[in-house]
Amino acid sequence: MSAPAAARTGLKGLMLVNLGTPDAPQTADVRRYLREFLWDKRVLDIPAIPRALLLYGAILPFRPQRSAEAYRQIWDAKRGSPLMFHGEDLTAGVSEALGDGWVVEFAMRYGTPTIARALDALEGAGCERIYVLALYPQYASSSTGSTRAHIFELAAARPHVPPITLLPDFYDHPEFIDAQAQLAEETFGDAPPDHVLFSFHGVPERQIKATDLSSLVPGQTGAWCLEKAGCCDTINHSNRACYRAQCMATARALVARLGLQPGEWSVSFQSRLGRTPWIQPFTDEVLPKLAESGVKRVAVMCPSFVADCLETVEEIGIRAREDFTGAGGTELLRVPCVNAHPRWVSGVVAMARDAAGLSGAEPQ
Repeated sequence: MSAPAAARTGLKGLMLVNLGTPDAPQTADVRRYLREFLWDKRVLDIPAIPRALLLYGAILPFRPQRSAEAYRQIWDAKRGSPLMFHGEDLTAGVSEALGDGWVVEFAMRYGTPTIARALDALEGAGCERIYVLALYPQYASSSTGSTRAHIFELAAARPHVPPITLLPDFYDHPEFIDAQAQLAEETFGDAPPDHVLFSFHGVPERQIKATDLSSLVPGQTGAWCLEKAGCCDTINHSNRACYRAQCMATARALVARLGLQPGEWSVSFQSRLGRTPWIQPFTDEVLPKLAESGVKRVAVMCPSFVADCLETVEEIGIRAREDFTGAGGTELLRVPCVNAHPRWVSGVVAMARDAAGLSGAEPQ
């Protein structure tokens, strides 16, 4: 999306960063992607030697082949990985909406296109400041934190370090919520589901507790995260960086926007890995229980993702649907992610312009 603009002044750069995807749904490509992803010490947050033993002894010999088979089920024959082409579509829409005063680049934290390439493109275009939006609604050290840290590592190693502004988490941004709610309403159609399940990506409990800021709050005594009843009922000084608390805030915002009543919705967490404690309840356990309790028609929303990917299309749309109907349910409706929905494009544009101090001004 780069434009030759080296002679222009005041040009702004926007980098949109998602997690990553293999280049192809083949075992070798998936192994290469997983090696980079899981070697990140913010993802597998254990010491280097145990991390290497786990990665090379237990994960890489077996998981790439299984994951490649799953990727083949969602791979588009013409456009490839959904995470990639939805990201490209979002980038194109945002670039058009922002206008000539901006250059917009799409990058992946792992795999390609790389963040380093995006930095080169934005600097080469003549951007005087770079704004970065990590495309994860809720903050987690393993996603947002890793992306932000990597950007500054790359910038620090460059001969010229451009001014870089990180855009904040957008877990309750009105246009993100509205875009996701509109997609839910379209999916529900004229017959509302019996139950709506908000399924967020899971993280280990230790990563949640590591973001507990209660020790930094004057007058606060004792740990907060996962220790106090209702610790995620509101966002406060102690849990403002807590992934689980932000997930709950997203769910509450969607519940309010959709007009759901108590008992009509619940929250769960998917995609756990390994045997260490992860935040609960687990999606693959909740869905069969809902079916067994008499829920026949369930809708699943995945609002920790902005683009449909392996975790939404295959894990929820295929495997979770089979689990639900196998336990007695009739229909599982998978609500699409915001992808390049016009309302979401508008939201990204608004966040970029706000960060640049252009709120209320005409697009450049």
